[in-house]
Amino acid sequence: MTVGDLRLWLEQFVLVLHPANLFFISFIEAIFFPVPPDALLIPMVLVKPEAGLWYATITTVGSILGASAGYWLGLRGGRPLLLRYANGPTAARVEELFHRYDMWAIAMAGFTPIPYKVFAIAAGVFNLHFRRFLVASMLSRGARFYLVAVVVMAFGEQLAQFIIDHFGLLTLVLFLAVAGAYFLVRRRRTHA
Repeated sequence: MTVGDLRLWLEQFVLVLHPANLFFISFIEAIFFPVPPDALLIPMVLVKPEAGLWYATITTVGSILGASAGYWLGLRGGRPLLLRYANGPTAARVEELFHRYDMWAIAMAGFTPIPYKVFAIAAGVFNLHFRRFLVASMLSRGARFYLVAVVVMAFGEQLAQFIIDHFGLLTLVLFLAVAGAYFLVRRRRTHA
């Protein structure tokens, strides 16, 4: 799929490349919608690069508000709601990640293509402290959407196509590099 094909599909889907649609897609994607907001963010930044940072802000705010709604649903709906999105072994793995990695689990899901909505709902189900959830969400989702916007603004359509084609791998490698650097610095401080 090319950027042009993606843009055409999205225009038909949301009728127009508009900030309100970007907010709406970002909000519902963090709860249940399967299409990531990057799919609308990238063409909007390509069409109007000077508004790229504004679009990244809209995407981040919509996603965090949607994730907060997902958290609340998880808190109120509990495990049956989580099991609707994730089968038994997947839900058990998510719970294990929460207990083991806490905020890092949210950050990983918020930055990488791992289904963030599952982690947002699970954060409520497993009663992760909301403030910690919110901080991890703001940092990871903000980093993801601002990075996408800045890269598209700086390098245009050719790199946008590369991002679309390799998004999962790129975000996973970048997240692992940041997490690895964090743990190395933390380990060095504890041994110093």
